[in-house]
Amino acid sequence: MSKVAIVTGSGGGGCGHAIARRFARDGMSVVVSDVDEPSARDTVRLIQSERGHAAFLRADVGAEQEVSELFAFAERTFGGVDILVNNASAPYHPESPFAGWQETIQVDLLGAMYATLCALRAFARRGGGAIVSMASISALGHGKDHSPVPAYDVAKAGLIRLTTGLGMLAGQGVRVNCLAPGWIASPDVKAYVDSLAPAERRERGVPDVLITPDEIADAVLRLATDETLAGRVMVWWNGQPPFLIPIGDPGHAGREP
Repeated sequence: MSKVAIVTGSGGGGCGHAIARRFARDGMSVVVSDVDEPSARDTVRLIQSERGHAAFLRADVGAEQEVSELFAFAERTFGGVDILVNNASAPYHPESPFAGWQETIQVDLLGAMYATLCALRAFARRGGGAIVSMASISALGHGKDHSPVPAYDVAKAGLIRLTTGLGMLAGQGVRVNCLAPGWIASPDVKAYVDSLAPAERRERGVPDVLITPDEIADAVLRLATDETLAGRVMVWWNGQPPFLIPIGDPGHAGREP
């Protein structure tokens, strides 16, 4: 029996789209979900053209009832849920630090928590499962390399702590992990970077190398399927290989009086 995965925010040409396709190529049945219905249906059509199994349901993960309906749809369509990828994210507003902050928290953090609770109930009916959440390196540092949108970092830091806190579920057959990547070559980000002159890129801290959505998809697949990983945070700085934060890491490199 093939595994069934729900990938939120899997329309468009970014990470969710790449993750859904990667999972389908690995033999999973994938539930594609996004508020952008046309692009999400394109993801399903592409998976099916590659002889994979996929189905679509529109769901706003910031609405708890819609998340519940998404899981019910997955169970009706494919018989259960084995993997959840919390990838959906609210629109990004770098032009103003507080623009859309409530929507960001609602979708990026609370939406992932709604989905996690639904996943735990679904996993109980399957004897276990795995959750992977998408965080960000901008939620790691103290006083540097932050996003210009504080709510985004708050949400992503919350996902990191949710992950480590739920590491205790490994004994129940549930593994929760997350990926904290740097700059990703999603269509919007790539268009932004391409619009900048070299001096502007240096001034704004744009890295020389962007991580591709396909590379992200491979890392998420590992976190979802490697049964030795639970409660772990994988960090991926641009231009460096990804690595796991050691268990018991205090979260700071040094101290000041």
